[in-house]
Amino acid sequence: MTHGFETLAIHAGQEPDPVTGAVVLPIFQTSTYAQDAVGSPRLGYEYSRTTNPTRDSLQECLAALEGGRRALTFASGLAAEDTLLRTACRPGDHVIIPDDAYGGTFRLFSKVAERWGLTWTAASIHSVESVRAAMTDRTKIVWVETPTNPLLGIADIAALAQVAHDRGALLVVDNTFASPYLQQPLHLGADVVVHSTTKYLGGHSDVVGGALIGTDEQLMGELAFHQNAMGAINGPFDAWLTLRGIKTLGVRMDRHCDNAEKVVEFLSRNQAVSQVLYPGLPDHPGHETAAKQMRRFGGMVSFRAQSEEHAVEICNRARLFVLGESLGGVESLIEHPGRMTHASAAGSPLEVPGDLVRLSVGIETIDDLLADLEYALAR
Repeated sequence: MTHGFETLAIHAGQEPDPVTGAVVLPIFQTSTYAQDAVGSPRLGYEYSRTTNPTRDSLQECLAALEGGRRALTFASGLAAEDTLLRTACRPGDHVIIPDDAYGGTFRLFSKVAERWGLTWTAASIHSVESVRAAMTDRTKIVWVETPTNPLLGIADIAALAQVAHDRGALLVVDNTFASPYLQQPLHLGADVVVHSTTKYLGGHSDVVGGALIGTDEQLMGELAFHQNAMGAINGPFDAWLTLRGIKTLGVRMDRHCDNAEKVVEFLSRNQAVSQVLYPGLPDHPGHETAAKQMRRFGGMVSFRAQSEEHAVEICNRARLFVLGESLGGVESLIEHPGRMTHASAAGSPLEVPGDLVRLSVGIETIDDLLADLEYALAR
């Protein structure tokens, strides 16, 4: 029987405890397990770096939500990314990355993986031809965010999957901004989906984590080996918090989208805003592609102010929109990417405009959010 998304979010990997009948999954806060005999661990559990029942439940749930065969979870989104790169690539290999991407991802490539011998090229993932032209005989991964962070660009997942596969490369899609509720890249041809589960999946700004989800058993088996060998796993309490957040993902995302659409409408009318970046706008260059591959257009909104000074002033004046990094929580956040989340990209092809402001629109009463923005934008 095929279940709907919300049903899977609540039940996948989360059957009542067989011993006590507890409806909520227990937190298996243990490092090791009693074995039935030498070499005979009970139900395969021997050490919690390798496997833990709470983490296993989260992994099963994420695989179901993304339509993958297997999911693996980590201590952070960047830990997941690092494990993927060092599993799928070797020194001397090449990766194509977006020319608009999360600053931490860029830092991982430019300051860590590059020293390990991995080369990279920044390309416009909004252009299939740009990505195709950047491919080399050493390209092993085409790395995509869609929507991108922070400019809200859109990549055609199905088209880029074809470009990658034609040259024997993997298509990796960071699905953090959309969440599996709004977009399922594996169904569009992606090989691996990356998440910072810190964001919409956790949803309450109280836990850090990451995940990889895929369909190829051999690749996922190799990733599982490295998950254990490298050890950057999330703890059982973190896994439990993430599972608790996932239960309400669908209803939260609906409200995030509702509020974001009204914020976009407000910003589009405000003379202090020079440009609104949101894939739900009909004049957004990726609007048609987003409408084709997303359920709705998400809770992230970026806009350009009159100047960098004005953008910083807006961020500092906001009261209900909390000035802070991260995104995807129930509370609304505001930030200046150039000086905060994307400071590491300064001077690179991924440098963001100084007048850019990024909003993570929460689920508060929309009239209160609009009043706060009106105050912050006033000059």
